[in-house]
Amino acid sequence: MSEVVADKGYPSNEVLRALEEMGVRSYIGEPERGGRWWERRAARQRAIYANRRRIRGVRGKRFEAARGEKIERNFAHQFASGGLRRLTVRGRPNVHKKVLLQAMACNLALLVRALYGAGKPKAAAERAAELFWLLLGLLMRLLRG
Repeated sequence: MSEVVADKGYPSNEVLRALEEMGVRSYIGEPERGGRWWERRAARQRAIYANRRRIRGVRGKRFEAARGEKIERNFAHQFASGGLRRLTVRGRPNVHKKVLLQAMACNLALLVRALYGAGKPKAAAERAAELFWLLLGLLMRLLRG
């Protein structure tokens, strides 16, 4: 792993410093925090400022746009179509399990579509049509032979 892209709210001082120590470039959006106090915290300041410089650059803007179109759309789909807007379970552990299961199913569907091109309704219909014609062809050969 050489680069990390994440939403606002993830970059604590320690996380960014640890990423810098590991040699990982971070492109993590910063929330509005106001002024910072950096006395005796030079390593953290260096990591925060380097991240800030990267997210304001051309590549950082490109990563932000890609994140919005690939990840945020996926979450919106889970909430709108996946039924996560209203949950029918009680308790934080059960809500966590439900959201985690929904996210895993969504990621699995993305992986299957990326690897095999299947998983979309149109692709499923095309595969069914191919199977139908294949079976019809085999049946015709058996009847002739």
